[in-house]
Amino acid sequence: MDINTIGIDIAKRVFQLHGVDKHGKPVLKKKLLRDQVLMFMANLPKCLVGMEACGGANYWGREISKLGHEVKLIAPQFVKPYVKTNKNDQADAEAICEAVTRPNMRFVPIKSIEQQDILSIHRVRERLIRNRTALANEIRGLLLEFGFIIPQGINKIIIKLTEILDGDYLSPMSYQTFCDLKEEFIDNDQKLKELEKRLKIIASGLDRYQQLTAIPGLGLISATALIASIGNCSCFENGRQLSAWLGLVPRQSSSGGKEKLLGISKRGDVYLRTLLIQGARAVLNAKLKFITEEQKTKKDHSMFAQWMFNLFERSGHNKTIVAVAGKLARVVFSVLKSGNDYVESKVCSSR
Repeated sequence: MDINTIGIDIAKRVFQLHGVDKHGKPVLKKKLLRDQVLMFMANLPKCLVGMEACGGANYWGREISKLGHEVKLIAPQFVKPYVKTNKNDQADAEAICEAVTRPNMRFVPIKSIEQQDILSIHRVRERLIRNRTALANEIRGLLLEFGFIIPQGINKIIIKLTEILDGDYLSPMSYQTFCDLKEEFIDNDQKLKELEKRLKIIASGLDRYQQLTAIPGLGLISATALIASIGNCSCFENGRQLSAWLGLVPRQSSSGGKEKLLGISKRGDVYLRTLLIQGARAVLNAKLKFITEEQKTKKDHSMFAQWMFNLFERSGHNKTIVAVAGKLARVVFSVLKSGNDYVESKVCSSR
């Protein structure tokens, strides 16, 4: 069987395969159970294999690559235009097979086990932070009904709650309820600290980690998440592509030769974009604070700082933060791609 390209629609149990020859003529349409896929692929000649970048795709990409096939992952939204009429597993596999052969198609790099290890920690940490926020809001709301106000700040929760529990302010039933909430909050915080310790251990063995943390606004969380998600940036041609992949460039609504730029697209990885924007906020606020305290003129600073101050005066605080986040994404690309250390004086003032 002369198979040149195969599209695989992966699922939990039943996989659909669609194969074509070098002329694009269908030569294979087969349905397989999960435990039959690797055995079947091992008996096929080496070919191009396309799959959607969905749950389990990285695992199957690694396993099928070990068999000698060239595996490429495609974002589901890029496969959808190739689905003919009604959607079903066979139509999806055929669409994947068609999409993977397009010369201008964008592909998703297959993540290694090490990358998935780091990202798994980040996902658990993200959930624990949401739990902590929910617990804090619940404690604040319940204490408000008893006439107690907790000041702003996540660190004030346990301090104020401990003061209330140490005093004779609550009924025995409420006392037990808030003791349980305090214990749950402390346990959640402890799990967060353990995950961050684990990340520090992993980060010590990562290439480029020290170089990324030298960039303003990037720390342990941001650097490890970026390394695990994008690796060495080999899948991007330039820094703007990385920034666009993170949704930090303007959306377009252009027609008839008239360009119309809107707000940022907000496409791509929300988690990475959030980390970069938070880092950009810290960078801008630190620069503004420095200027206020030291009363230095803008001419005493680098082109990067000068650009930030000028943009801040023209566009305001929030737009400047997003612009700085986009700039940081470009700097991350440059550092990962070239392997050179970050030097602020080399950051150009143009966006």
